[in-house]
This record gives sequence, C-alpha cells and structure tokens, in this order.
Amino acid sequence: MNTVFKALSDPTRRKVLALLRERPMTAGELADHFDVSKPTMSAHFAVLREAGLVEPIKQGRVITYHLMMSVLEEAMFGFAQVFGLEVKAADQPTDQHADQPTDTSQENTPANPTSNQSPETQS
Repeated sequence: MNTVFKALSDPTRRKVLALLRERPMTAGELADHFDVSKPTMSAHFAVLREAGLVEPIKQGRVITYHLMMSVLEEAMFGFAQVFGLEVKAADQPTDQHADQPTDTSQENTPANPTSNQSPETQS
C-alpha cells in the first residue's frame, strides 16, 4: 500500500491516472499533456507501474498504459479502514433513502406515546 500512496503523492502521476480513467493511452499521448522531459515522464510511469496502478501493454515500439482501478480501490479501502471509516464497494446495494431526512412527525402519536415524555410521566 505504501507504493500506491507514494505514486499518488505526486500531482503529475495523479493527472496521469485521471487521464487514464477516460481511456487507455500511449506513453506519447500522456506525455503530450505535460511540459516535462521524456525521461521525467518515464520515471513517473515507472513509479505507477511499480505500484501496480497502471499496466503497460507493448505493441512494437508503442506502449499503451491501462489504469488498474482495482489496485487503486483496494488501497483506498485499506486507507479508509485504518481510520475506521465504513466503506461500501461500488457493486454493493445501498439504501436509497439514506440521504433523506427521517420523518419524526409521528413521534407523539398514540402508536408511540412515550417518545418525548420523561420516565416519570410515562404510564
């Protein structure tokens, strides 16, 4: 997990990952988005490869990079767990009403007569 966070610590590498979210891209296409030398971009690609965040596919002299989203997701889940945050996977069903306020207007109805009464006044 440390290699993933090392890779994510640099804004250039984060932008590379953001670009790869759109589609796989060649090293040259990615490099065109940055005003840095080819050796500098190669070093960034090496860090991303070492972290497992990208998979290079070589066809002849062309290297196309693919985002390895599962590695990124795994690191984010692990990071959240370190801080005790509850995280659900994207494919897990969620409660559609979780973001809606609950209706508390029925609290003092006969079905729930004691909800706002102190213990002394409850019968």
